[in-house]
Amino acid sequence: MTSIAPNPLGETRRPPASPGAYAWAVVAMLWAVGMLNYFDRLLITTMRDPIRADISMTDAQFGLLTSMFLWVYAATSPLGGWVADRFNKSLVIAASLLFWSAAMYCTGFARNFPQLLLGRGLMGLSEACYLPAALAIICDYHRGPTRSFATGLHMSGITVGAALGGIGGILAEHFGWRAAFHGLGLAGVAYGIVVLCTLRDSKPRTNAPANPNGEVGQPNLGTALQSLFVDRAFLVLIAVNALVGMVNWAMYGWLPTYLEGHFRLGIGTAGLSATTYVQAAAFIGVFVGGWWADRWSRTNPLARRRTPGFTYILAGPCLLVTASTGMLAPAIAGLVVAGLARGVFDANHMPILREVADERFSATGFGILNLVSCVTGGLMVYAAGLALDTHIDLSRIFQVCAAALPVIGILLLLLGRSSARAAPGVPPSLLGRGERN
Repeated sequence: MTSIAPNPLGETRRPPASPGAYAWAVVAMLWAVGMLNYFDRLLITTMRDPIRADISMTDAQFGLLTSMFLWVYAATSPLGGWVADRFNKSLVIAASLLFWSAAMYCTGFARNFPQLLLGRGLMGLSEACYLPAALAIICDYHRGPTRSFATGLHMSGITVGAALGGIGGILAEHFGWRAAFHGLGLAGVAYGIVVLCTLRDSKPRTNAPANPNGEVGQPNLGTALQSLFVDRAFLVLIAVNALVGMVNWAMYGWLPTYLEGHFRLGIGTAGLSATTYVQAAAFIGVFVGGWWADRWSRTNPLARRRTPGFTYILAGPCLLVTASTGMLAPAIAGLVVAGLARGVFDANHMPILREVADERFSATGFGILNLVSCVTGGLMVYAAGLALDTHIDLSRIFQVCAAALPVIGILLLLLGRSSARAAPGVPPSLLGRGERN
């Protein structure tokens, strides 16, 4: 007979049931939202010429449009995650989609640079609420051996959205950049209404017992932050995400330039090589990594951190080949392996967090990890630009990234379960409640 043990709050913990049809419908619904999330945020990067022809700005100002989005997105991610933990996740997701789609639509009316900048800032603010809430609600519905695959399936939508962002120039050429913003904004609002009417949380919110500070119900933001930051396993995840963000954003920002200069490719071919191979490999990685981690987790409780851990260790030497060889084929092969590793990690990112931290604070925790990743990524993009200005070859930057990948893998392999200790103001009942699925 299967034993049923109480958890630290006195609730009965039962073996996770197999997810029903609605649990998979949630993943399918959010796949489209995730696709729109990345499609909308990256669309502007390929519309440089038509936007500058309509609104006077320098190259630095055009770059600032993306930087503004990234800065606001990073700064508000922890708050967006806490809102998802504190309130209704499904409502947060629908509101986020409606808000950023409305901002997208309104951006099409911009007549000067400050208005464009404001639109990008509003998109960063609203999109920051989506990903932590989406991954948390997927993990709420998928508590057994489907969790990593379900997460990976959702992340494949983000990969598709990132790839589709490249068609912005085509849309602007045929319909005009304003029409593209208006059309996609209206499509997002329409779908947001569908999500609002059909998406629901996996279980009704219940009040937790009063803690020693006299607080009743859901803990406040300070309690959530204390619970997370006294946990050594969460601190290791912060280090992992700092390195992951550094590598990912270096590839996003400078890989086309590196391939163009190092292999003497045309700008179009370099851009295609920098996005198609990596994104296609990441698309495969989220499925393979999610499926394998779920399968392995049936016999190994550490499977979801070991799967990306081993993959990152393998990817390090492969990316080093990309950064060192003078032949294009081995360089592309190295990028493919690095893309696979990124996809495998994406599929297991939130599942790992749910294993090592209090599940009630998982969206807050993911928001913090998002912040760290964006900050280190932005610093790496800037550092690469400084390196170019001082005539340091970009190959050195990618060699540093190659060295970081095995470190990420080792940190994931060494990552233990929740190791938190009580801190002032954090009741013991809030610690060590990571899920064990």
